[in-house]
Amino acid sequence: MTDTDRTRPSAKTRDEEEADALVKAKADGAPTSAEEAAAARAEGGGEEASLAYKEAIERGADQKGEGKIP
Repeated sequence: MTDTDRTRPSAKTRDEEEADALVKAKADGAPTSAEEAAAARAEGGGEEASLAYKEAIERGADQKGEGKIP
């Protein structure tokens, strides 16, 4: 982009951007019963996932240099 391609935002745009920047983030509502049930079913991840995670951590710990492929 060159300087000639740039535009100047209007006062309305600046006002909208300022109002948007002042909005405070807040948490959504509490989880639904369906979401809670799904979380309970997924809890733990199982032994297979645990073993895969441990193997990946050990394999990563032995890597030398950035982006090395085993």
